[in-house]
Amino acid sequence: MAPDPAAPECAMSALPPTMRVLERGWLSSNNILFLGREQTTLIDSGYLTHAAQTLALVAHGLQGRPLHRLLNTHLHSDHCGGNAALQQVYRCRTSIPASEAEAVRTWDQQALTYSSTGQQCARFSFDDTLQHGDLVTLGDLQWQVLAAAGHDPHSLIFYCAEERILISADALWENGFGVIFPELDGASGFAEARATLELIASLDVRLVIPGHGSSFSGVGTALEIAFSRLDYLAADPLRNAHNAVKVLLKFLLLERQRLKRDELPQTLSALPLVVAANRHFLQLSEVALAEWAVSQLVRAGAAEIRDGFLLNR
Repeated sequence: MAPDPAAPECAMSALPPTMRVLERGWLSSNNILFLGREQTTLIDSGYLTHAAQTLALVAHGLQGRPLHRLLNTHLHSDHCGGNAALQQVYRCRTSIPASEAEAVRTWDQQALTYSSTGQQCARFSFDDTLQHGDLVTLGDLQWQVLAAAGHDPHSLIFYCAEERILISADALWENGFGVIFPELDGASGFAEARATLELIASLDVRLVIPGHGSSFSGVGTALEIAFSRLDYLAADPLRNAHNAVKVLLKFLLLERQRLKRDELPQTLSALPLVVAANRHFLQLSEVALAEWAVSQLVRAGAAEIRDGFLLNR
């Protein structure tokens, strides 16, 4: 891996002219739009409740051109919730991770995590699949498809050696990575996340486009932070469970903006992934779990309590 540049580049000016990054809020993943000479492509489509905004942003970026292709890094609801809307408007060819094909074909919402997280996703279809080792042309550039298990066992990332750009999804952010969800229910995830970070460290990367947050050039620093955080979580899996419960509650707040405080024990107990995390690690009563999660968000400044409601901040 090449050393980080002494002076970080402006992320947007560092993009090739055929690329646009549509940076979104945390409810929706970032979207990456490619404007090739013969084909336009979008990577990831945001959350369902932001679908109208996604359509408007994509239409503005396309400037009258059709959208030919849609790719998903993985199928968490915040990365593919706009798929159905985009397919309806553009009839775009859609490619998903190969290991998710059967779950999408049968629309198994448990396998796709929508039931277990209490999140929404309109049913969508797919035309073909992507897997580790594939090569795809996006924005007139060649990109390698790389497996990136950890946060999600089926996740993919995309690397362009010519431009030294990595589309990292939730495998690497500037200050960490996404929740290691497989570990919450007894499956392996920490080892896979480490292997993914080691893979990224082996690449010559000058610019990272993450699934959430701004693009960044300090990949070496980001990897140091990520490895340190992974060591911290793996040393005591309860920490990952704590983080997951907070993240899932915050996601509900981002979507709904307010939740009745006295209904939170029932709200959280209706999420199988929270129940699994609590059973395996936290072992709190429903009321105690809700109170703990609320206190954590309020202390972090991510929520406030007012008039019997937990409000998003």
